[in-house]
Amino acid sequence: MFFGIEEIRLQEENMSVKLYNFVNEDRQIIQKLGNFSVLEHMKDPSVAPSNAQNKYYMSEMGVRRRQLIIDLDGNHTAVTQAGAMQWIIGDIKSTTGLKGVGDLMGKLVAGAVTKESAIKPEYTGAGRMFLEPTYKYILLEDMANWGENGMSVEDGMFLACDGNVRSKVVTRSTLSSAVAGNEGLFNLSLSGSGVVALESNVPASEIITVELENDVLKLDGSFAIAWSTSLQFTVERSSATLLGSAVNKEGLVNVFRGTGKVLISPTTTYTRSLSATTHN
Repeated sequence: MFFGIEEIRLQEENMSVKLYNFVNEDRQIIQKLGNFSVLEHMKDPSVAPSNAQNKYYMSEMGVRRRQLIIDLDGNHTAVTQAGAMQWIIGDIKSTTGLKGVGDLMGKLVAGAVTKESAIKPEYTGAGRMFLEPTYKYILLEDMANWGENGMSVEDGMFLACDGNVRSKVVTRSTLSSAVAGNEGLFNLSLSGSGVVALESNVPASEIITVELENDVLKLDGSFAIAWSTSLQFTVERSSATLLGSAVNKEGLVNVFRGTGKVLISPTTTYTRSLSATTHN
C-alpha cells in the first residue's frame, strides 16, 4: 500500500490520530504478535553516492533497519530498554517502575551483571510507541509458550516486553558453565504472561528450536540464544575421559538437561555478532 493512511483510535472516543505514508513499498509490517509489531525498512533511499552501493547489497542480503512498534490501549503497559524509545503517539507516560531504594540497588546490580540497562522504563496509557531502528533482527516470543519458569536469554538481547512479564537475574547451574564454557555467570530470566521482544544477531529463519523431554542437548560453542529457565545448564567434557575428549577434538561442550526448549543459532555463535557498524 503506497502512501497508505492508518487511523489510530485512542482510549477516548473523541481522540484519534491519522498516519500518512506509514506503510508503503519501502516500509512493511513483517510480524505481529499481540500488541507488538515489527516494521522493516525494505530499502533505504536516503543514501549518499558514496555509500549507495554498500547500502544496496546490504538490503539485498536482508541487512535492513527494523523497528519495534507497541500499541497500548490502557489495559497494557510496556517495558523497554532505557533509551530505546524514538517517538510516541497518544497519551503515554513513562515511569521508572522502582519500588524503593532496595529495588534500585537490586536493579543496578542486575544491570551490571547482565549487560542490560539497570532501569527499564515502563510505559502506560493509550497510543502507539515506536522504538529506535536497529539492524539486528527482532524476535517476538509469547511467554505462554515457555511454561511457568519462563525463559533465560543471552546478555544484551532484551528489547521490550509486556508489563505483565517479570524479569530477574539467574545464575548458571554451576560455576563451571560460566568459566569453562566462556559464558557469563548471570543471565536475564523472563517469566509471566505477554509478549517479549528480543534483538537477535540472526533471523528467525536460521534459529532451530529443540524441545527436550527429560533429555540432553550438547552444544560445542555458544550457539544457544535462549532456553527454558527450568533446564539445567552445565559445561562438561565431550567424552567420559580426557583421552576421549582429546581424540574427538571437541573438548568441552555446553550441556542442557531436563524438560524444556532451547533456541539455537547453528550458523554463528551468539558472541560473533552482526558488525557493530550496522547497529547504529
